[in-house]
This record gives sequence, structure tokens and C-alpha cells, in this order.
Amino acid sequence: MKIELGYGRGTQTVDVPDGNLLKVLTANEMEHERRGEDAVRYALAHPVGAGLLRDDVKPGQKVAIVTSDISRPLPSFDVLPAVLDELYAAGIPQEDITVVLALGSHRGHTEEEKKHLVGERCYAEVRVIDSDPNDCVHLGNTGHGTPVDITRSVAEADYRICLGNVEFHYFAGYSGGYKAIMPGCSTPEAIQVNHKMMVQEAAHAGRLSGNPIREDIEEAGAMLGVHYIVNAVLDEYKKIVYAVAGDVVKAHRVACAYLDRMYRVSIPARADIVLVSQGGAPKDANLYQVQKALDNAKHAVKDGGTVILVGACSEGLGSRVFEQWITTAKSPRALIERVHEKFELGGHKAAAIAQVMERAEVCLVSEMAPDFVRSIFFTPMPSAAEALAYAFEKHGKDATVIAMPFGGATLPVAE
Repeated sequence: MKIELGYGRGTQTVDVPDGNLLKVLTANEMEHERRGEDAVRYALAHPVGAGLLRDDVKPGQKVAIVTSDISRPLPSFDVLPAVLDELYAAGIPQEDITVVLALGSHRGHTEEEKKHLVGERCYAEVRVIDSDPNDCVHLGNTGHGTPVDITRSVAEADYRICLGNVEFHYFAGYSGGYKAIMPGCSTPEAIQVNHKMMVQEAAHAGRLSGNPIREDIEEAGAMLGVHYIVNAVLDEYKKIVYAVAGDVVKAHRVACAYLDRMYRVSIPARADIVLVSQGGAPKDANLYQVQKALDNAKHAVKDGGTVILVGACSEGLGSRVFEQWITTAKSPRALIERVHEKFELGGHKAAAIAQVMERAEVCLVSEMAPDFVRSIFFTPMPSAAEALAYAFEKHGKDATVIAMPFGGATLPVAE
């Protein structure tokens, strides 16, 4: 079977014998009943585990709406109008509403960026600010020792609404829910304590129960308290195809289940060889972006197997911190040990790559120089076809193969 894998502006083509191919993973076909703002308004009219927002919030309360910063794909401008209308219907005046952009460890925004994120209507009607890690309220520590330090504008609000998108997260299980609070409105110190648990085996995409990072996030969020959420599921074009509203846990779990139906794909078994691509430009511009596809591929490959990662990486590595970590490490194990000692945003992706390398050989088809690729612990390959021939020679003519043309979106689950 001929399989095309996105590679920059073009493709890489491989021919996998039908007898070796276990499965080609694509998103599950689904009909979405509503999209965009219509989906959000429907969710607010049919909340999960809670009453209507307009009946829950009370006049006189100061309301904080926490939403995503510029590094996240949530189209907040499609969500906020419906939320504001609910608050106005409850008798909340504009001056009692603040939209807080959850920065986590990221940089602050310009005013133009704020306007773009929330939309012109919201920007004109209510106050829009960044979270401030230097002005927080300390609420205690979680059982894992994570300090619950929450930006004051959120911690001192009378009523808190959290917005977010739900997607697979490679160590928190899923995004959304309480994640808007921790790490969204927290401090670098708290994020360090929480995120260093990413090296634990139970911290992986698609897992909620028993995931130490997700459980720590939810414990921290519960110590603060979130009154309402509005979460969305996005398609591959980052458009809303589903939304939920209501209780911070119950509604979130419904959104996670919907995401599972879209992107969790069953496989008959793990394969000797996994062919994976991020889908081409712009998603494979650098190795920092391509890492997401590699992390999903780790769930499809056998221990001792081979992952063939196809990504042009025309811009190279893609992150200064990521580059410093991966180019100065003496081994993949050193990266894992380093992130356990001190989490650093950017470096954590180098450690995630190293975790895959501890289980499988990773061949990289990219535009980067072979000697450089080899120096960062990948096996460089000139093409996907040649990489596949190499892998068959290594594993034998009966080796099994799984192909993931859109590896960043599909999460394989062995039956």
C-alpha cells in the first residue's frame, strides 16, 4: 500500500507491503451537530452538572473569566460573546467582569494581541488583563508539594469561569478543565513542581485517573475553586466543533469523551515500525513542533522497535531553551535526569523525546544536516522510503508497520 506523509510543502511516499501493515491511523469520522459560536451557545443552554450560568452567578459578584493566552489554539473570540451575554442576563455589569489571559510560563501580551484574542466586542466592553505570577495569593500546598499560588485577580474574584480547549496533552492527559488555573494562573515555581512529574510512567496523553500531573492540577484547582467552565473541542483547523459548559470536572470529562471519539484510534497491537508525520507545513516547521507527533507514536511502537519521524524542520529546532538542552546533553538519559531535577519550559520537550528514545530507535527524515541530527541522538535518514528499508533490514521481512500521517492529532490505543 502506498502511503503519503506530509513533509514541508510536499510529501514523502512509502510503499508498505499489505501483509506487514497493521493499520493507517486517521481521525475517526464524525458528524458534528454544531460549530463555532453556535456550539458554545448550545452548551451554555444545556450545561453539564450545573444550572444555567445566568442563574448561578449573582449581581454584585466580581467575575473573573480565565481564558487562554496566545500560545494556545482556543478561539476565545468565538466563546466570550456568549459568556458575556449570560453574565449580562444575570445582571452583572461590565465593570464587574475581568477577562484574565492565563500566561502560565509564557510572555505577556501587547494590547493588540489582547484585542485579537478576545475579539473587538469583548475588548471594548470589559477589562482584559494578563495573569501576573508576581502578584499571587498563596492557598497552601497540594499533596505532591505543589504551591497553590494563584494570580490575585483570579484568586480574589467572587466568581470564576474558566475557558479552554480540550485536546490530548502528552503528560497532563488532556488540556482544559482546571488546567486554566494550574498552570495557567500560577507561578514558575509551582509549575516546576507539578511538571517535573512528567517523567512518571502514568503521566501520558489520554490518561486522567492515576495521572499524577492531572490529579495534582485538579487538587490545586479545587483548593481555589472554579464555579463554571466553558470548554471546546477543536478540529484539525482549530475551529470549534463541540463545546461543553457547567461543572469544572463533570463537563470537562464529557468533552474528553468527545475528543476520544474523534481522535483516539484503536490498533490491533504495537508495531515493530511506526511511520509518523505531523502532517507537513506549517506543523513540521521545527523539531519542537514535530515532537508532539513523536510522543503519540510512542504508544504504537513495540519496545525495541523503530519510529520513523518525518518532518521537514526547515526552521531547525524551534526553541532556544530546547536547543540548549538537546545540544549539550551527553545522552538521552541525561535529559530525563535533568528535567527531573529542574523543569524548564522548552527543555521538557527534549526530555520527552529522550523518553521515547529509551524505548525505541528514532529515525528522523528532515532537512537538517545528518551529522547534526546524529549529534542530538536521532538516526538521520534521507527519505522515508530509505528509512523504511533500513527498519525492515533491522527487524526482518515480517516486521509489522503502523502509519500515522497526522501523528499530532491521533492517539493510538492498543486493543
